[in-house]
Amino acid sequence: MAVSVRLNVGMKSIGEVAAQFGLPAHVLRHWEAEGLLTPARAGDRRRYTDADLHRVAAILISKEAGFGLADIAAILAARSAPARDEVLARHREKLRARIASAQAALDMLEGGCPHDDIMTCPHFRGLLADRLQDS
Repeated sequence: MAVSVRLNVGMKSIGEVAAQFGLPAHVLRHWEAEGLLTPARAGDRRRYTDADLHRVAAILISKEAGFGLADIAAILAARSAPARDEVLARHREKLRARIASAQAALDMLEGGCPHDDIMTCPHFRGLLADRLQDS
């Protein structure tokens, strides 16, 4: 019995980890099913180490950066910088496209057109001309 107590020192339950990161426990179970986490087991209970907590933090940071779980798994599993950089470069291009779309939306919203009919607004017409030229 003393051995299992010693193994659990410094380890956290799924509920403790979920609470620490503000996540539902089922999210941690899903990430485990996807191969992103591999917590130790004490009987049928998951026990999370500091290394697991770092992985949870890495997953959250990656998700906030817009990565999907498959790409996060590839990044975390990469054993070389070139392997990881391939995933990062692909995501960087997608992110640049999303930024360009968001900037175009912001440009439209910041036009401040006082015209009743948006189709007669010089600012909006300029945006239309740009779109027509690009297509």
